[in-house]
Amino acid sequence: MELKLELVVVPVSDVDRAKAFYADKMGFTVDVDHAPNEQFRVVQLTPPGSACSITIGTGLTKSEPGSYQGLHLVVTDIEAARDWLVERGVAAGEPFHFGAEGQMPGVDPQRQDYGSYLSVSDPDGNGWLVQEVKYPGR
Repeated sequence: MELKLELVVVPVSDVDRAKAFYADKMGFTVDVDHAPNEQFRVVQLTPPGSACSITIGTGLTKSEPGSYQGLHLVVTDIEAARDWLVERGVAAGEPFHFGAEGQMPGVDPQRQDYGSYLSVSDPDGNGWLVQEVKYPGR
């Protein structure tokens, strides 16, 4: 049996602002933007190359905007990903890794899978980690 994660609801305070951030700056594809009335709106966005999407909107969740932390995006080159994000206007943090002393600046010295990260926040403060994995699905 397979159980595939397909969708994560991300709480935001301003749907249009969040949609612009995820689509224009993060490069997510807008799959759906549906609002049958003023109390309900669903916007589904998918990161490039991902099988899992996020949904933002109105009337979707009781979670507070900005309360999600630790959502992960996987890339094969953390430095190239940071450059791409910064060029698009995203305030991407500097790469870091974990060593014997805890969190350390820079990429993992051995460039091990799951070893290098950088952080990004959406306009509400929902926190994402971009993680380097050379061979996703391995």
